[in-house]
Amino acid sequence: MPKELKSELKNLLGQARGTLEDLQRIGLGEVYPLNGSGDLQVCNLDSSDLGLNCRAESLAEIEADLGDCHRCNLCRERKQIVFGVGNPDADVVFVGEGPGQEEDEKGEPFVGEAGRLLDRIILAMGYQRDEVYICNVVKCRPPQNRNPQTDEIAACDQFLQRQLAAIRPRSIVALGKFAAQTLLSSPIAISKLRGQWANYHGIPLMPTYHPAYLLRKPLGKREVWEDMKLVMQKLREE
Repeated sequence: MPKELKSELKNLLGQARGTLEDLQRIGLGEVYPLNGSGDLQVCNLDSSDLGLNCRAESLAEIEADLGDCHRCNLCRERKQIVFGVGNPDADVVFVGEGPGQEEDEKGEPFVGEAGRLLDRIILAMGYQRDEVYICNVVKCRPPQNRNPQTDEIAACDQFLQRQLAAIRPRSIVALGKFAAQTLLSSPIAISKLRGQWANYHGIPLMPTYHPAYLLRKPLGKREVWEDMKLVMQKLREE
């Protein structure tokens, strides 16, 4: 669906829902959808389209549901939950692994040295940082920046899925091993996944190296840029 129509439908559905809630608040009785099924179900990633059978969930609703999360042990040492940042109608969503120390302190993803490199990649693609959406597989910093554990990824997975369903981007960029393997449910190494289009619930997904890897292995920048050129080409074609 064209991005403009998707955004308009989201707005119309939100306005309709707000009107129904206002009518109920002022005591005009209970108002039901025409199908009699009660409140509309939230659209998920497998909803074929935004329409009358489901409503778009907002990022604010998802963040409120996440709350002061204690669903896994990462809550014990974190300073802040790092939910995500950017445009709720973004063409592209960048998904990383998890917050680092600077992200944990500021509550925003990709604000350290790797984040500054990601910003340069985004600018080279023709976007500003606030025009895309950036989030992570896990929303809390793993202690000493260790790899996320299986139960920690599982605890956050529903929120990542809901973020992607709310935004419905035209492309997803999976940054690094854990993002790619989590989104694709694949054990394949990132070196073999990168540069190859995959499908995530109908959304084109491009795996590539994490910016932190590029800080250690600068020669990988050429490969990442080749991957981003494929993303740019895909966006032009749609």
